[in-house]
Amino acid sequence: MALEIKQTPKLVQQLVITPQLQQAIKLLQLTRIELVDLINQEMKENPLLEEEEELKDYEREGPSINSNTEEVLPEVEHTAEVKGEGEGIEEFDWENYFENYNLSTFEREIREDGEERPNFENFLAKKTTLSDHLRWQLELSDFTEKEKRIGDLIIGNLDEDGYLKISLEDLCYEVKEDKEKVEEVLKRIQQFDPIGVGARDLRECLLVQLEQMENRDLIAEKIVSEYLNLLKNRNYQAIAKKLGVSVERVNRAAKLISRLEPKPGRPYSGEIIQDIIPDVYVYKVEGEYVVYLNDEGIPRIRISPFYRDILSNIRNAPENEKKYIQEKFRSAMWLIRSIHQRQRTIYKVAKSIVKFQKDFLDNGINFLKPMVLRDVAEDINMHESTISRVTSNKYMYTPQGIYEFKFFFNTGIASRQGELLASESVKNLIREIISKEDPRKPYSDEQLVQILKGMNINIARRTVSKYREMMKILSSNERRKMV
Repeated sequence: MALEIKQTPKLVQQLVITPQLQQAIKLLQLTRIELVDLINQEMKENPLLEEEEELKDYEREGPSINSNTEEVLPEVEHTAEVKGEGEGIEEFDWENYFENYNLSTFEREIREDGEERPNFENFLAKKTTLSDHLRWQLELSDFTEKEKRIGDLIIGNLDEDGYLKISLEDLCYEVKEDKEKVEEVLKRIQQFDPIGVGARDLRECLLVQLEQMENRDLIAEKIVSEYLNLLKNRNYQAIAKKLGVSVERVNRAAKLISRLEPKPGRPYSGEIIQDIIPDVYVYKVEGEYVVYLNDEGIPRIRISPFYRDILSNIRNAPENEKKYIQEKFRSAMWLIRSIHQRQRTIYKVAKSIVKFQKDFLDNGINFLKPMVLRDVAEDINMHESTISRVTSNKYMYTPQGIYEFKFFFNTGIASRQGELLASESVKNLIREIISKEDPRKPYSDEQLVQILKGMNINIARRTVSKYREMMKILSSNERRKMV
């Protein structure tokens, strides 16, 4: 049988994601900081984009989006999703386009004298790391060159909490020294500031701190050395029996141990606390909740007037220049439109959340209603995947505090009246019950289940246990306190 190659026409439907649609989807899930970085990067790469300076009202070309007022986003029945269809046409009536479309979007804060405020980060000094702090002490200490080399290797193998993450055998192999010499250097480094750094486990870390105290507590040292597991479970009676001392004496030693630092490197950790800047503000005005978009700090971009003049006479431009400028123009317009679409979508999602969670805004977390992405998607006629992207890393300022958008989406737990309670509300109830318990007799998970049943909330013990662990609340045995 002979093989034959031939062409056959065939109609096929398939989903094609254009680069423009990919950009619009990407913008939806960006945080504020990431959005600003992307805009700044686009302005560097695209000469047609520039940041608009603050203009007088009579200098503006037309109305622009200003999210500090509700006129920003006029109420429409549904907000259409961005679709990346088409790449534009070669011949276009640029003059008519410029007359009827405002190319500017969002503006950044500028001082009254016209000067831009410098970034605060430019004035921040470099933070001292744990390694820098320890090496500084190493250089000032009375070490030989060989000991400094060992000490430098030890410091280089500490984790962010200050613990040594390499065995003495490996250290000895690296520096070609005997174990006694390496351990001698390690003991001296453990006395550096912060005390306990360089320990190999929690027991050694706490012992080093106890041994450096002016008034040493031998009972506390004995407890850490031999009965750390019993201390973790607050089994003070067993410790007292093994040591032959009173429970009160063990309790005093436990309080002393609780004041020690289990993570000596914590003050020098590289973690920087970042303030949360809400994407949306919700205020109550004359009995109604009003949603405001927060556009402060987002650059206001537009098409450069210089290139607008070139575009007005593009028919007379050389072909290569014409193609380049049209390509950059389409890219700039898609960015501006995508930013508009992003802000409109965030606004619509936030307004829908406020509509569903009005009781929470009025009365607090115990009145939070169960809600899923589908509820908002159907309310504003968008797909659930779009809602998921919008709610990622976005924050809302409310009269009850600042919450991530995803906080408002949670499953429901049935009550005996048939109503559904939000899982976050049940978590808050568990937290409140535990906060009011007798420290001598903390509630077990089964007792919490019975208490919640008395409040007409049906919940399984394993669910209570899961919620307690999610809130980082210890078990009843670990919460028990002896007096």
